[in-house]
Amino acid sequence: MSAEVELTDERLVSLSKDGNLAAFNSLVHRYESQVYTLCLRLLGSHQAAEDAAQEAFLSAYRALPTFSGTNFRSWLFRIAANQSKDEWRRRKRKDKASSLDELFDQFESPIDVPDTSAGVERLLEMKEVSEIVQRALLELPMDQRQAVILVDIHDYRYEEVAQITGASLGTVKSRVHRGRERLRQVFTARPELLAAYRRLDNHEGRS
Repeated sequence: MSAEVELTDERLVSLSKDGNLAAFNSLVHRYESQVYTLCLRLLGSHQAAEDAAQEAFLSAYRALPTFSGTNFRSWLFRIAANQSKDEWRRRKRKDKASSLDELFDQFESPIDVPDTSAGVERLLEMKEVSEIVQRALLELPMDQRQAVILVDIHDYRYEEVAQITGASLGTVKSRVHRGRERLRQVFTARPELLAAYRRLDNHEGRS
């Protein structure tokens, strides 16, 4: 294997700034799955997520000469989150007649399919929980959705989400709180899903 695989983000960014396209491709390969998952969570559509993710990497490449930070991943996620917001707005303008129900019909869970050893019943349970959570997320205003997904799914700290979204720390905390309240209402209405979600969470915490 090439030694380049072991290079840090900082080194790959430096090489990319010097015109090394292979170095930037290494960054793309390193983060393409995470960026796509973030876009899919935010948009709920595979095609929209693909478009937003592709544009995010193109925008990152064009803006790379201006990048002077040390956390490339956070910078890239900020671009992807903003591209997702732009894509959401474009699609809403393009087809105002589209309903959330139609969007849900197109949605496929962005959660990775677990090992089949989990059993059919568990797989169905996890899929149902994932779909219910995603439906609730898509009903949130985009700003709340971004904050909840970045904090609760991608494990960013509030301070990092403030940097990614360009919002104040207090605003991020407020958005996460309101978004969580909405999700809590969904689970309160379906207590059996809350129990399933907790079992799923405990299982993943041990893996």
